[in-house]
Amino acid sequence: MSKKKLQYNSDPFFLSINRFVCCPICPRAPFTSMSHSLTSVFQKIDALKPQFFSRLTKAIQIPAVSSDESLRPKLFEKAKFISEQLSQSGFYDIKLVELGVQPPPISTPNLSLPPVILSRFGNDPAKKTVLVYGHYDVQPAQLEDGWDTEPFKLVIDEANGIMKGRGITDDTGPLLSWINVVEAFSASGKEFPVNLVTCFEGMEESGSLKLDELIEKEATGYFKGVDAVCISDNYWLGTKKPVLTYGLRGCNYYQTIIEGPGADLHSGIFGGVVAEPMIDLMRVLGSLVDSKGKILVDGIDEMVAPLTEKEKALYKDIEFSVEELNEATGSKTSLYDKKEDILMHRWRYPSLSIHGVEGAFSAQGAKTVIPAKVLGKFSIRTVPDMDSERLTSLVQKHCDAHFKSLGSPNKCRTELIHDGAYWVSDPFNAQFTAAKKATKLVYGVDPDFTREGGSIPITLTFEKALKTSVLLLPMGRGDDGAHSINEKLDISNFIGGMKTMAAYLQYYAESPEN
Repeated sequence: MSKKKLQYNSDPFFLSINRFVCCPICPRAPFTSMSHSLTSVFQKIDALKPQFFSRLTKAIQIPAVSSDESLRPKLFEKAKFISEQLSQSGFYDIKLVELGVQPPPISTPNLSLPPVILSRFGNDPAKKTVLVYGHYDVQPAQLEDGWDTEPFKLVIDEANGIMKGRGITDDTGPLLSWINVVEAFSASGKEFPVNLVTCFEGMEESGSLKLDELIEKEATGYFKGVDAVCISDNYWLGTKKPVLTYGLRGCNYYQTIIEGPGADLHSGIFGGVVAEPMIDLMRVLGSLVDSKGKILVDGIDEMVAPLTEKEKALYKDIEFSVEELNEATGSKTSLYDKKEDILMHRWRYPSLSIHGVEGAFSAQGAKTVIPAKVLGKFSIRTVPDMDSERLTSLVQKHCDAHFKSLGSPNKCRTELIHDGAYWVSDPFNAQFTAAKKATKLVYGVDPDFTREGGSIPITLTFEKALKTSVLLLPMGRGDDGAHSINEKLDISNFIGGMKTMAAYLQYYAESPEN
């Protein structure tokens, strides 16, 4: 069914000197014009901030780490909490869809996957329908990792304008913000401009297991009639200027397993006598990539789409600097000096990162043990035109060949844990146009259009299964420290992000195109 264009008061409404948007770029830049509807909604977003802080506090304290099997009950607890918040905010038809048992490799037999939360707000056939996606699972975090505060206790530092806690920017804060936006419209007494559908999952940080199947199944069911998909699970390129994202790298995650002795051994007795799995593993992992970031697996470079002059020219006007990279990393460890080189190696070239070792001693102090079995974990960020199956074959061939060259009596195998495809969209469609207008309204500048180095595997699935466009609408900044210690979200980005969400929905509703 075609959607009718909604009619709103288009007369300019100039705000008084007291009504300026909170903007890190131009904090005194006023809204030049805005419908009365958005004005009142924005005022409610400001007024409801204590309520939103309270909701965040309760959510962050639930350690919903999807990669830790022992914490699986916490994911179910967080799913229940979010479903309760949806219900209290007027959402209906709320479903906690079970996805069955987690497939191997796992240590816990019959481990249930956390549910996907589906819900609706509004069912007006004259309005467009927007599906918003987010994830409630988080990365592991412990105080001893180097956090300044307890990672699962939200710290709200209004004096310095930041909130700190695991998941605050990735992705609990943005996820709850969609609920907050609905409440702001309701509190303002203004009609919500679109029908909203939620799809909130609990396994994004572990490969979005079985979500593909759910989306494909519900494309003609729960998701029937969706006009657009919006995801707020990424970040600004830097720290000063907002962006809209139209491309993502994919991610193939691997583990190399090396087994030797039947049990851990005393290095004083067996050191120099037996082949040590840890030594073999370090040699294999070290063969994958050099210290300059070049991937050493034969055949990967040939799969990457060549750089054209037209594409190369796109990088010149994007606002970014090496200093912003240094600020985001807290170091001066960049492999490149030029903006274009940094961005291209972040967005359009593959990278290989080694993440850790399982099975070896890692606690404080000294333990002179030879581990019997170790697992090395690494990932490759993929780009057009890399094929996942072909890539896995090349990786396994490389690891097998290098291990064989060691002449070790130990055993070695390399496995794919999960993969997710890269994604590139059209940055000039109705969704992106509405989001650009919304960003300009809130922050006073046009956003940069960027691709991103991170991965949201489900993006491409939504696009193909629902046959609609997908928009990535970032909330946080490039220095938020997602997946790292002291993860934070600037309060100005939290408030400004919700206002941008609200304005995007309004402007998209008003657009004559889908």
